[in-house]
Amino acid sequence: MAIRSARDLTDFLVGYTRDMAVSDEEPGAILDRYFVPEFAYCNDGLVIDRRRMIDHARPVRRNVDREAMAAAGRAGLEVHEALVSGDRFAARYTLRTRMRKGATFAAEIYMFGRLAPDGRIERVDQVTRQLGEN
Repeated sequence: MAIRSARDLTDFLVGYTRDMAVSDEEPGAILDRYFVPEFAYCNDGLVIDRRRMIDHARPVRRNVDREAMAAAGRAGLEVHEALVSGDRFAARYTLRTRMRKGATFAAEIYMFGRLAPDGRIERVDQVTRQLGEN
């Protein structure tokens, strides 16, 4: 999937979040759709590579309430702002999801990144702020 516009970026945020959390598709195939092979994903100062992203998907899939996420529509994401300019992008969004044991996870996310020539993601720098349970 090539990200070329704010609409594409919004579609990525929703599709990627949904697919990594509740899909039965192999996480590596999902990453290949959206990211170049040697991407760098820096979240709150921690650089996460391909292997760590794949490993992170397993516990998320075990712990998220799949039915609640599907019912929330748009993967529980509210995209407040999305911008794509050349090979740069930025987004501000809120993620809310119910966990299998009943707790709610909510975070405000500020994402900045760089795109490869094919429109897939090369680098993400992201800051998250966890919100109180709703």
